[in-house]
Amino acid sequence: MTEKLDGKVAIVTGAGRGLGRVMTLGLLAAGARVAAVEIDGSALDETGAAAEQSGAGDRILDVVADVTRDDNGPKIVRAATQRFGHLDILVNNAGVNIGLLRAEGQPPGKFWEVTPTEFRRIIDVNVVAAFLMMRAAVPPMIKQGWGRIINVTTSLDTMWRGGMQPYGGSKAANEAHLLAVAQELSGTGVTANVLVPGGAANTRMVSRVAPPDRAKLIAPEVMVAPLIWLCSNDSDGVSGQRFIGMRWDSSLPPAEAAKKAGAPAAWQQLGRQAIRPERAS
Repeated sequence: MTEKLDGKVAIVTGAGRGLGRVMTLGLLAAGARVAAVEIDGSALDETGAAAEQSGAGDRILDVVADVTRDDNGPKIVRAATQRFGHLDILVNNAGVNIGLLRAEGQPPGKFWEVTPTEFRRIIDVNVVAAFLMMRAAVPPMIKQGWGRIINVTTSLDTMWRGGMQPYGGSKAANEAHLLAVAQELSGTGVTANVLVPGGAANTRMVSRVAPPDRAKLIAPEVMVAPLIWLCSNDSDGVSGQRFIGMRWDSSLPPAEAAKKAGAPAAWQQLGRQAIRPERAS
């Protein structure tokens, strides 16, 4: 059985809503202490209130910050370590798409209708911020000989699908970088893996004006069980993999569930022609 995360300290970016809030509360429920990072203070207040209601209010630190700023990564790591003593886990979840940058209901349009400002913001949030946070978090993890980097990307077909750019391409870049990071961290005790829902999740990333039927979207809660396993000692040595939340079978022992839900990260899969279909997200 996967151990609880008592004593572990995590940073979760984009913790105010959606997948980030669910993962933050899941880590707290497993006993971890969490620095919850969000640019929107009011959304972060809601996550903090949910933590208080669950009895974990003393184990969450609210950090209002823009993770795309060069100087904020070190500040966030410093805030987490000053409050909780050390750092074990970084969950790079902060993300944005065209729909979140435009007025509700405005269609994404073709790539040539994306403004340079929109393009740069998506790359900054989905790619650059993950780099900045890893750059700040990895050195103390290497020093202690143990750590976890977990990046939230997207389904593989979304990465190159028309109508999903530059979001899809930004997540492809994120995952490619993560795979290289996993190789560079080999032998340090710090692992780097990808975690995705496996399709469109019921979050604000999917427009409420132009549905699919939201009842058919994936519940964000599918992220929690694989996240807890990835953050535990049970996953020691597992690196450079992608795990699909909707494929995690909690009726199985965690090691078996991980084998069923996991596969090599995207470009390793392409090289081995081992891609398994995922629903687009």
